[in-house]
Order: sequence, then C-alpha cells, then structure tokens
Amino acid sequence: MTKRMTGDSEAEHDLRKMKTAPRALTESTMTDFMREQLPAPKVVDRSTFHAELDALRVREKAHTREGDAIAAARRRLPMVEVDGATPLIGERGAVTLLDAFEGRRMLMAYYFMWHTGHPAPEQCEGCTWVTAQVRELSYIHSRDVTYATFSQGPYEESARYRDFMGWEMPWYSAQGSLDTLLAGRRVGRMHIVCYLRQGSKVFETYWTTSRGVEAADNSYRLLDLTVYGREETWENSPTGWPQRFTGEQCTRTDGRPTAQWSRLKAGYSDDLGNV
Repeated sequence: MTKRMTGDSEAEHDLRKMKTAPRALTESTMTDFMREQLPAPKVVDRSTFHAELDALRVREKAHTREGDAIAAARRRLPMVEVDGATPLIGERGAVTLLDAFEGRRMLMAYYFMWHTGHPAPEQCEGCTWVTAQVRELSYIHSRDVTYATFSQGPYEESARYRDFMGWEMPWYSAQGSLDTLLAGRRVGRMHIVCYLRQGSKVFETYWTTSRGVEAADNSYRLLDLTVYGREETWENSPTGWPQRFTGEQCTRTDGRPTAQWSRLKAGYSDDLGNV
C-alpha cells in the first residue's frame, strides 16, 4: 500500500530527521568561513592552463553528446494512458488533469512534497530549491509545454507558501489523486512527470525523481563550474577542499530552506494559516 504523508510516513520521518540534524551555516559562521585561507589549485602559465582545459573539454563534449543520446532515447520511450479527468484543486476550485494543460499539447508537472500542518521553515527544502529555479516559462511555452506544480498537500496551505515565495507558475493540489497520478511510485517524494495530450486523452511519457529533478536546476549546474563545486561531502574533491554541506544542510540555512530568507528580508509573510 502506498504511504501517506501523515503519521509515520516517509515524509514525516524525513521531517523529524530534519529537526534533529545539524543546522546549516548561519550568517556568523559564514563570515568566519570567508576569512579562512583555503587551499587552491597550483598556479601555472596560461599555455599550461589552456592545455589542461582543452584535455578536460574533450570529456565535457563527450558528456554533452551522451546527454543528447539519452534525450533521444527518452523521446523514443513508449507511453501509458492516464485518466484526463483525474481531479485536482486549483485557484478556481476543482479542475482536472486535462485542464492543467492550459490548452497546450504537453504538460510537465513537479510534484512538491508537503508537510501538512507544519510552518514554512519546516517545509521541504529540496522542493523549495527546485521550484525556486523555475521562473521564466516563455521558452517552455514556445514548445507547446505547460509547466505546473502539483502540491502533495492541501491547496490553501501550499498556495500560501507559493505566494510567500513569489512563485508564479500554475499551482494545484493533487492530494486526493496521488495514488492515481503516482501509481507505482512513492507518494511523498519529489517527482517530475511529463504528459502528452491527444485530444481528450492524456498519456504519461516520462518521470524522474531524486537527483533526476536536477533537470530543473541552474544553481548547482553553475556551482559545478567553480573551483570548489557544490562544497558537499559526497563530491570527489582534492584533499582540503571545503565540503561544508551534507543532507538537508545543502539547501537549508539557519533552520529554513535557503530561498526563504530573501523573501523574509523583503518583508513577505511566511504565515501559511495552518498553525
């Protein structure tokens, strides 16, 4: 039976771990860190630097081509029909999965983990990180694709969180339909699911979870280009390189999902009306 996001569910277990885990860097410890002398790569002349970079570029190009080949295989996957009448709750009340396409041919839905009844600081830092990356949708729309967030919790609570964070993508609650929409998967985890509409029929064409949702990210992809990378403990970095972040700390700062702090400093309320 699929686990629900109440009681001893996996999401609640993760939330308890989050509360007892060491907190990420505070503003004061960040200042201390900035004053530290860190190890750095050896200094060479420019010709040596370019020769090393050119050698790495061969691997980067191969990585890009392999990504292209995987995307080509993804476009050749079969698809499975989903009931287009599956109910959702949106801004104007009850709607269907078919309505969420907003008239476009394709729909990409991000399934946002939700801790019902918990305040904003205790909401999912990973889903906040992913969703905070998705801003400009014009390029997605130009390919006849609608992007939407499907909260796995109640609409009113989660929509207040969306407003607090300043997100503008379409937002729905899929809480009552998760067993249908996430059939065969773990309810209460982050997912990206892609759909195709053919008339009134809806088909699922692809889905991913865990690190697969990094497809929506740009911050980590940019950090991967820097000398110290993401500074996370799992990374293969030279001895002495900073690796300050692990687990929830990777996307949390001082007890909150990191992206919340700029909203609070701008004067926005994090009251979700649930406590």
